[in-house]
Amino acid sequence: MGMPGATKPELRLLRSADGAAQAEQLAAAIAAELAAALTRRASASLVVSGGRTPQAMFAHLARHALDWQRVQVTLADERWVAPTDPASNEALVRNALLRERAACAQFIPIKNDAATPADGANAAWRAIKAMPQPFDVIVLGMGDDGHTASLFPGGAGLAAALDADAPPGCVAMQPLAAPHARLSLNLAALLRSRRICIQISGAGKWAVYQQALADGPVAEMPVRAVLRQGVVPVDVYWCPDPSPAKTS
Repeated sequence: MGMPGATKPELRLLRSADGAAQAEQLAAAIAAELAAALTRRASASLVVSGGRTPQAMFAHLARHALDWQRVQVTLADERWVAPTDPASNEALVRNALLRERAACAQFIPIKNDAATPADGANAAWRAIKAMPQPFDVIVLGMGDDGHTASLFPGGAGLAAALDADAPPGCVAMQPLAAPHARLSLNLAALLRSRRICIQISGAGKWAVYQQALADGPVAEMPVRAVLRQGVVPVDVYWCPDPSPAKTS
């Protein structure tokens, strides 16, 4: 946790004109963080999320000239499906990010051969724990219900997963509405980072973000736990339209 008397890390909002500009801006920021880390240490660590939102950003990031073989990449959360399943975040990252210049980055999967996320949680965390920590950058999304990673409102075990004083690790989560059992980094693990970026777009997500900034229980909108903590700087990347600007 933060040192007594230390300045609280900044929560910044970075606006982009459209999805293409946002993807380029966020990719450049991540690349700069990783490049700086590689000047100080032998390797750097990046934690990303899946879904549609980061795909264009991954494409930009993969083209940045970094010493990618010294970068380790893992996921903030994963559906408990085979890596060949279309719902797999691992499949998305391998196809969208680990290509071009980033093809030689080291990927640490969190899906393993265990039957359930609960059975596989300890092994997944052991693999992630071997990465350079604090993580240099964590990239998160935010759902319409205020979830982030796979920390869903109403999910069994959510209170323990949101305990910032718990041991960092992976936790099994079963969303009430979304399909697939999942494995997620808990809040303590997410806060073991040097910077957190949250990527959102559209008027709907803007309204959810404003609601998350307002008073209310953290369990109602788990992203509040990330926005309210005073340990790690958080950059929120938002654009009004996820699609590229149209030209005449």
